[in-house]
Amino acid sequence: MTETIAPRTVRPPAAPPSLGGLGLFTVLLAAALPLIDFFIVNVALPTIGRDLHASEAVLELVVAGYGLAYAVLLVLGGRLGDLFGRRRLFLGGVAAFGLTSLACGLAPSAWALVAARVAQGAASAAMLPQVLATIQAATSGQRRAKAMGLYGATAGLSMVAGQILGGVLVAADIAGTGWRSVFLVNVPVVIAGLVLAARAVPETRSQHPEPVDGPGTVLLTATLLALLAPLTEGRSAGWPLWTWLSLAAFPFVAAAFYAVERRADRRGRTPLVPPSLFALTSLRRGLVMIVPFGVGFSGFMFVIAVALQRGAGLGPVPAGLALAPMAVVFFFVSLAGPRLVARYGTRVVTAGAVIQGAGVGLMALAAWRSWPDLGFVELLPGAALAGAGQALQLPIVFRVVLSEVEPARAGVGSGVMMTTQQSSLALGVAALGTLFLSLVPGMGMRDALVTTLLTQLGCVALTGLLSLRLPRTIG
Repeated sequence: MTETIAPRTVRPPAAPPSLGGLGLFTVLLAAALPLIDFFIVNVALPTIGRDLHASEAVLELVVAGYGLAYAVLLVLGGRLGDLFGRRRLFLGGVAAFGLTSLACGLAPSAWALVAARVAQGAASAAMLPQVLATIQAATSGQRRAKAMGLYGATAGLSMVAGQILGGVLVAADIAGTGWRSVFLVNVPVVIAGLVLAARAVPETRSQHPEPVDGPGTVLLTATLLALLAPLTEGRSAGWPLWTWLSLAAFPFVAAAFYAVERRADRRGRTPLVPPSLFALTSLRRGLVMIVPFGVGFSGFMFVIAVALQRGAGLGPVPAGLALAPMAVVFFFVSLAGPRLVARYGTRVVTAGAVIQGAGVGLMALAAWRSWPDLGFVELLPGAALAGAGQALQLPIVFRVVLSEVEPARAGVGSGVMMTTQQSSLALGVAALGTLFLSLVPGMGMRDALVTTLLTQLGCVALTGLLSLRLPRTIG
């Protein structure tokens, strides 16, 4: 009797996770929150200082504590997402961001606010790398290009809108909350984001996850702290001995970090920041370009907030709204970015640097001619041009950096990019902020502002030159 063997059913391979429209909206909403919160406090600092009786040094820690925690933990956040699942880390980071925002809004003292801001920065570092990693892993082709363009537009718009929103919220004094509303406004947004994420964000992770690189994590943290801590706190602290010792130690700690990571890479392990990742031309050249762009942009945002409120005598709302043309033009021009890149390639980035440079030059001229009557009307032409130029750079450079990163390394790739961006933003506030505030006593507010804007113009020129080395097309 012949036994009949039923044919074995072969299951087709599982379809890769897909990020739909609602999921993309959700992750972009979450991506906006950390960037908004980096800038939202700029116009709220005078009110915070008066209410909590905080010194200038402590107020700088409110900004720097958030930025430092955010910068040093971003790469680790990306690696943890690769290891444990990006959706899981995303949900945890969003929830932690909401809780720490609530703690900031309820802080009873200046030092309690500083501690809550540090925790908020750490929550941001867990959340944000998962956004780009999810886009990389759950989209492809034109959908990925469109999603990356929208991410870049969201990032740039958030950095400008944060300052505007901060001024509006402080002046509105909702239910008597004053400056606290700039943090409390995050809570309902986070709740909505968690509900949407639970339904619409797919789970992705690396197919071959590696354990966390302990030595690399410690050394990267030490490297960034050695550079950023003295630069952000040195001026207000009077440049004590520890700041100089920290800066002197920076190159040695950075060299130790590179050596440890290179050894791990050669032995077949996956270090926190694989040196082999920098063999990707698009990533390496794009990261180098992000540095002067971030330094110039964040320094400008900090300095213009101080100059308009302390020097031109504007309130929080007029000081914030003076930059509204930059935000509006950025949004609309960024929508045209993907079509322009498809036609002209990355030379669009070079054109953006030229346009941004013209805008910064016009703002410097307006400050020179109109001071102290400097406001929305005087800054309008320059701010609009600068916004257009920025929109033709930032979203496209983000696409360039991650264009060759394979999905398995999406977490670490996005973490490295975000760390570079965040470190550059912190450096910009420290460097251009220190330059501006140190020039004011001797030169006066107007000349200090013009000098700082011309320094930013140098950053824009460097960005334009570096853009010439980008690959002509984006994969």
